[in-house]
Amino acid sequence: MSKLLARYSPLLLLAVLWQLAWYFEMVSSTALPSLVDVASAWVDLLRSGELLRNAAASLYRGGAGFLLAVVVGGALGMIMAWWRPLNLMLSPLVEIFYPLPKTALIPVTVIWLGFGDASKILLIFLGCMLPVTIGAFNGSRSTEQVMVWSARSMGASRLRILRDVVLPSAMPELLNGIRTALALAFILLVTSELVVAREGLGNLIGYLGSNGSYEAMYSVVLTVAFLGFAADRIYQYFMRWILAWRDATTG
Repeated sequence: MSKLLARYSPLLLLAVLWQLAWYFEMVSSTALPSLVDVASAWVDLLRSGELLRNAAASLYRGGAGFLLAVVVGGALGMIMAWWRPLNLMLSPLVEIFYPLPKTALIPVTVIWLGFGDASKILLIFLGCMLPVTIGAFNGSRSTEQVMVWSARSMGASRLRILRDVVLPSAMPELLNGIRTALALAFILLVTSELVVAREGLGNLIGYLGSNGSYEAMYSVVLTVAFLGFAADRIYQYFMRWILAWRDATTG
């Protein structure tokens, strides 16, 4: 219990400071409403179904783009690490596009696919694929050559070497790349919905803010923060489980 309290004490401190700033009017009560009012607005949004409807739209877009990025980026990174021609062809593209702010692609994806879900999914896919690809590439490159040579000497095919030797070795770097992509997915999702969407949590934040419903706006912002936090925590448990399973199966 004490460990749990110590871990989340910064959040409690932030809540106390928020209430103190509101109570002593350090900030305008319009700009920073009471947490009690924010909680009440959150309950109202939940009861009306508005919060769940927009959350479902956001989670669909974010989940689809993120999962596509994991599958394609993971496979691409591993193949690039072991097939030199593909590495020589794609490495310059990765180096050029990795530092590019992914939000700059919002108008590009809208031009290509319009204002529907597809443009948001494509944006999240493109933004999240690069960290996954780089993680898979670096992890695959770190595979001990002795293990690869041993597998080859026993007649293992290239596909089996990738699956049974390279993938387990690349797992830590790959999983870290996926974790980076997970955080990036939330950033790109909300940003794109703020700019070009008719529904979703980002769109709801923009709509409530423009209409002066700041209590409700803050409640949605905190909802997004909680979803991101929960997703990261769940993923950390998954990482520990998969790495423990890898260690147990590989000896």
